[in-house]
Amino acid sequence: MIQKTLTTLVSSFIICSSVFSQDIIQSKYYPTDIFRYPLDLPPSTAGSFGELRANHFHSGLDFKTNQRIGYPIYAVMDGYISRLRIQFGGFGRAVYITHPNGYTSVYGHLDRFSPEIEKVIRAYQLEHQSYVVDFPLDPLQMRIFKGQVFAWSGNAGASAGPHLHFEMRDSKTEETVNPQLFGLTIPDKVPPTILSIATYHLNGAPFSEKTPHMFLPVTGAGNSYRLKNNQPVHLSGEVGFGITVHDMNSVSPNRNGVYSIELKLDGNTVYTYVNERFAFDQTRAINSHIDYPAFLTSKRWMQKCFILPGNNSKLYPQAVNRGLINFTDDAMHDVEFVIKDVAGNTSTLAIKVQSSKTDIKPFQPAGTLFKYDQQNEFSADNVKVVIEPGNLYDNLDFNYAKLPAKPGTYSATYRIHNKFTPLHDGFDLWIKPDNSIGKLASKAVLVSTAGNAYAGVYEDGYVKAECRFFGDYYIKVDTVPPVITPVNIAEGKSMKALPSITMRMSDNLSGVKSYTGTIDGKWVLIEHDYKTKLLRYYFDAGFKPGKHTFELIVTDNVDNVSKYSATFYR
Repeated sequence: MIQKTLTTLVSSFIICSSVFSQDIIQSKYYPTDIFRYPLDLPPSTAGSFGELRANHFHSGLDFKTNQRIGYPIYAVMDGYISRLRIQFGGFGRAVYITHPNGYTSVYGHLDRFSPEIEKVIRAYQLEHQSYVVDFPLDPLQMRIFKGQVFAWSGNAGASAGPHLHFEMRDSKTEETVNPQLFGLTIPDKVPPTILSIATYHLNGAPFSEKTPHMFLPVTGAGNSYRLKNNQPVHLSGEVGFGITVHDMNSVSPNRNGVYSIELKLDGNTVYTYVNERFAFDQTRAINSHIDYPAFLTSKRWMQKCFILPGNNSKLYPQAVNRGLINFTDDAMHDVEFVIKDVAGNTSTLAIKVQSSKTDIKPFQPAGTLFKYDQQNEFSADNVKVVIEPGNLYDNLDFNYAKLPAKPGTYSATYRIHNKFTPLHDGFDLWIKPDNSIGKLASKAVLVSTAGNAYAGVYEDGYVKAECRFFGDYYIKVDTVPPVITPVNIAEGKSMKALPSITMRMSDNLSGVKSYTGTIDGKWVLIEHDYKTKLLRYYFDAGFKPGKHTFELIVTDNVDNVSKYSATFYR
């Protein structure tokens, strides 16, 4: 029978109608008349909160800056600067401001800071002799007031173009919260667009790339959609649904994520997904939320409307039987998808489902059954695998094979399941090298045929590493030091007319672990640009003229070291 135990939203969830013209689902009210916009530009976004990104949910709003850098950034409310961060990728340059009402605002991809902030950062970089820094500040160290300019917009870090990445976080839990719920709204009268749906026949088996499924195209306009063939869908047994959707607002052509997805069976809600807030340690669970095999094979962003048992994300405020529906009663049923953006604009898709009885065979694993909520261990000839609890989103029919060694490697190739099953953090992999590795074991790296490389630790005759993805792995050794390429400096060159010393570094296998530069034996700050991959030391106004010696040392992840040195004149 169709499951009868249908519940409404849990009592802690409420409907908010004070911010938007239409109702949306929220767990609590947020102050909507306190915070100002971080830019003095008409609000327009290139990215929405919770938008689907590779391996993560987008954690804020990407405010457009007219494809330019250099716009003043304003504190959205009184508070104090609680954290400063400079990364090679990520946000690049970022400022965190903690406010007295329990929230923290975050500003990323900045071009430059105010002189007061710059002074604090440079002092910390000098003390720790590192360009990459991330440190807290005392509440009394750097107070700031609403509307105060403290930085300028930029394109630093892993950004695809000039913009401001902006977040609102819960200061206590550090969960990130949808900024539009604080009244920082974007003009929006455009309902979401529904592109297709999917059905998945689970019948007690774990979800995998082998799960029987159908992708069904839809058609529609405005806010009403239907299946293209407009015929009932015949389903039997335990079924999960999926949907592909996107959203736009009234001031930007960008296709963004939606705010909520609700699945109803015969008028009762069986599944709800809401982009209200989430914890950063669960952002990688996006690979559980989407049909991960479909994404890998066709870049299709199919969002599953059922929850895998190992997905602990808080993006699902309510679900009956994890959103799975048992169609076994030979009756006709109404299934409806209700999609909303954060402004409350709503699109719906209604379908008819003809249920039918079916004989369901119990699931029988073909390989080794791994449980999502247990530690799983596997060992075979010269290989061991350990997966800690919390890393699988569902039970796993684990498959393994030993393949012939590849030329230039120091072990056989080991098939550790396949790339279509995502992991939350990773797993520990041990591979025993062949006898030819000898003294090179300290330089061993576990490499997958997909191109992932992990520096290994040699212990008890095995090379061990923590790997992020399943795949085919083998051992290689990295004895080649990083490559340092001077761009604008050479031995004996005059640098008088140049603003900086520019270098480039790369590594062939294990990756660069660290770099450090000195001039005349004294550590100097060398910036590393994520996009150009260039290293730059900028001469300041007080740099003394005359003869100087520049040295750069680069170390890779298995401790191969390269040095470059040149005398120059300024």
